[in-house]
Amino acid sequence: MSVIISPSVLSADFGNLQRDIEMLNASKADWLHIDVMDGIFVPNISFGFPVIKAIQRVATKPLDVHLMIQEPDRYLVDFKSVGAEVLTVHFEVCKHLHRTCSAIRDLGMKVGVALNPHTPVEALADILGEIDLVLIMSVNPGFGGQQFIPHTISKIKRLKQMIDAMGHSVLIEVDGGVNDQNARQLIQAGADVLVAGNFIFQSAQPLEAIASLK
Repeated sequence: MSVIISPSVLSADFGNLQRDIEMLNASKADWLHIDVMDGIFVPNISFGFPVIKAIQRVATKPLDVHLMIQEPDRYLVDFKSVGAEVLTVHFEVCKHLHRTCSAIRDLGMKVGVALNPHTPVEALADILGEIDLVLIMSVNPGFGGQQFIPHTISKIKRLKQMIDAMGHSVLIEVDGGVNDQNARQLIQAGADVLVAGNFIFQSAQPLEAIASLK
């Protein structure tokens, strides 16, 4: 399987959002990564439901929605209604993670669980068989444009070993500071999905930037 590229719309030009989504439609990107922030779990606020719905109307590729919010269970149905195909919640906020993952699956979405840089992959040992994707944060969540945290590479390797040892088919997604300098190393460590924001949208040639990751 070739690597899945999921450009982070958080880095798009919000004044020209339709233009940027149409650019992604025409690109070699596979998914569109939507970072939802509530200003509580992370110190920033981003997309609400009307904006995601507007993106979904234009997008021709699956919406990969990453919830950086408290109490995600309150909104699962709403994210389904605005077009989320992959819905990822944070391990750090889910008191009843198995219940949350089951609810996402029952709504017909793929299930993802995200880990902050300080959270060990071993924390997911008992849930790996119930999910489709693990999102490894390679920066502290909340803002785009941060520097990649180097120990992420060994973390991906450990997770890949766990998944293989247990016989599960779980995708490993990486988000934060991803670019053409570290992409190959991430894939070799076991990453299946690369999220990239600034590297793509600050490029003079975003289509070529996406192709270079692919």
